[in-house]
Amino acid sequence: MLIKILNKTTLTVISSFFIFQLLSAQNKIKSTAEKAKTVFQTSSKWIPEIDVRSDVAIVYGVNGNPSDHDSKSGFEARVKSWKDRGYTAHFMTGIAWGSYQDYFLGKWDGKNHLDEGQVQRNGDTIWHGHYVPYIVPQKSFIKYMKKAVIERVIDAGITSIYLEEPEFWARGGYGTAFKEEWKNYYKFSWRSQHESPENTWLSNKLKYHLYYKTLDEVSRYAKSYGKKKGLDVKIYIPTHSLVNYSSWMIVSPEASLASLSGIDGYIAQVWTGTSREATFYNGKVKERTFENAFLEYGSMASMTAPTSRKMFFLTDPIEDRRKSWEDYKKNYQATFTAQLLYPQVENYEVMPWPERIYTRPYKVAGTDKEQLISHNYSTQMQIMVNALNDITISDNEVSGNNNIGVLMGNSMMFQRFPVHENYDDPRFSNFYGQTLPLLKRGVPVQTVHMENLGYDETLKNIKVLIMSYSNMKPYSEEVHTNLARWVKNGGVLIYTGKDDDPYQDVMEWWNQKRNKFKTPSENLFQHLGISINAGEGSFNVEKGKVFIIRQNPKKFVMEKDGDSKFINTVKNAFESIGTELKFKNNLVLHRGPYKIIAVMDESVSEEPYFAQGPVIDLFDPRLPVYTQKMVVPGEQAFLYDLKYAYNQNKPKVLATAARISDEKIEEDRYSFICKSPVNTINSMRIYFPSVPKTVKLMNSQGKEITPKGAGWDNNSKTFYLQFENSPEGVYVQFNL
Repeated sequence: MLIKILNKTTLTVISSFFIFQLLSAQNKIKSTAEKAKTVFQTSSKWIPEIDVRSDVAIVYGVNGNPSDHDSKSGFEARVKSWKDRGYTAHFMTGIAWGSYQDYFLGKWDGKNHLDEGQVQRNGDTIWHGHYVPYIVPQKSFIKYMKKAVIERVIDAGITSIYLEEPEFWARGGYGTAFKEEWKNYYKFSWRSQHESPENTWLSNKLKYHLYYKTLDEVSRYAKSYGKKKGLDVKIYIPTHSLVNYSSWMIVSPEASLASLSGIDGYIAQVWTGTSREATFYNGKVKERTFENAFLEYGSMASMTAPTSRKMFFLTDPIEDRRKSWEDYKKNYQATFTAQLLYPQVENYEVMPWPERIYTRPYKVAGTDKEQLISHNYSTQMQIMVNALNDITISDNEVSGNNNIGVLMGNSMMFQRFPVHENYDDPRFSNFYGQTLPLLKRGVPVQTVHMENLGYDETLKNIKVLIMSYSNMKPYSEEVHTNLARWVKNGGVLIYTGKDDDPYQDVMEWWNQKRNKFKTPSENLFQHLGISINAGEGSFNVEKGKVFIIRQNPKKFVMEKDGDSKFINTVKNAFESIGTELKFKNNLVLHRGPYKIIAVMDESVSEEPYFAQGPVIDLFDPRLPVYTQKMVVPGEQAFLYDLKYAYNQNKPKVLATAARISDEKIEEDRYSFICKSPVNTINSMRIYFPSVPKTVKLMNSQGKEITPKGAGWDNNSKTFYLQFENSPEGVYVQFNL
């Protein structure tokens, strides 16, 4: 068919009307932004290259980002630049590090604070940047955060504050500041953590407490200060997952923060940089980005699930390490798919640092050359990002057995460094030994935080729970009280471990006062009513059942075919409740019109998965329509099911690399406005019940735009349109 473009005479007559429409859309974005479904963080002022058009722009740092030397323009000016473009501005800053040189170098209070950094055994400070140490949060630092940061941000009219990455490195804990905090907390002199497991345990518990206390004080102060000004201040914690922090040997409050009244939610900082961390499986060490990301997002989702705190999932189209664009793209698809497989989450940080993504060159695969992000990748990325504006919570479940959980706890971070008594946990394998054998067989295993066991909802849908004390310990006897009640009411518990790690007999509640247990599992078994020295086997516990495997779970993944006993036990556990445990090589979820598919390698089959169409491939910047989409092992797919459009039977933008606003369906026309960063290409596919007559494109000055591609596909009843993006807006009108 012939697609007509408006002639110049017609453009002159209607240009003022279209310009009015564009300005109207820009003003209306504010009401859209207030819902804060999608956000991004930036240390830059607004520039057209990074106008991502998410709901919220999170402006980073009152003094910018210590990793970005181009972000030093005034904080208030940066905030204003985004507000002037219709965005709601939020604020993010580091709570363990940041561009706080005025504090560290003595400008703020006349005292140099560089000696408050986290210090390693060799006496070296752990640095995040130039004159930016990872901090031991003492009273002076907390006061600085309140007065110099929080007050200034709230005074600028910002009511959502993100306190990023409360991190204390496990290898830290040797500096003067930490020794002072030790004496204040424990009431006895500091002990070197490398000298005994107990010293390590005490050291890491203190690191955990210091940031728990800091976030409690700062969040309560922010809410109180905001209230004095008539503002309802919200506090969020952007943090890596418990899986990653444990793997990377970092201590952080994690799940415990959900109990603080001053914390309103989290950002799950999961991306290629965390998820590509190599793991053992079937005796091999390699990157397993999708599987790792799935477990990371799961640990974050379960952390807040029973508390109703808000959770944003983050992905990053690139990462900190200098890799190629092809590498970034492959791993971005893997992490993006993993986040979408949690249908209870619909809020997203679509990217951090768009200035890094859009304006800095990176390697071209297989060469020494560098280039800016390609049009193909930026278009694909923007299609994915704009789908996040549309995707909603779903009651659907991921294919497979959704009622199996693995218990985890904050103390996973306490046992990682240093190695004592030659007991090691290479690559955090005691955790992966309980999860990867199931996930690789297509079981969407969930993680359960012991800190949340007091909530009835935590184990409500779990039928089989796996746990081990080989890499963590219970924080109180309440954990065992809750577990025993659940088992006695019909739950099935699998305990795996030899209880031979050197942390079993640290001075803790299970061996203090009236308790004289050698290991915490002895106390658990007593609560369950079985022998405290129980060996391998199965045990009936009122309505429930307990299975014990006397093997540390790291063996399940560190040795080839090492998981056979574990898998057989899990099968027997399911059979004991009359449920069949099904294995496959894929995870599939339908969320409204979206199909999310991951097919795993190293699984029970090398068969591909075939998704029946017609579907639009949202990982392809050309947005092709397939009658059937094949997904091979080791790959993922993100698809739009056209049947949803057919059922609605009205014009609709199905996929686009730009944010759509001012959408209007009239008797004889369908129109909307597209906005996205400059120097990128919009690719979009639109459904029509019948072929449209003409299409008209116009920029914000009322000038004609010639599309780079346009065409009708009669088989799918969709129109494909491609043109250069603009943050000022492109008006699109179809005459019907």
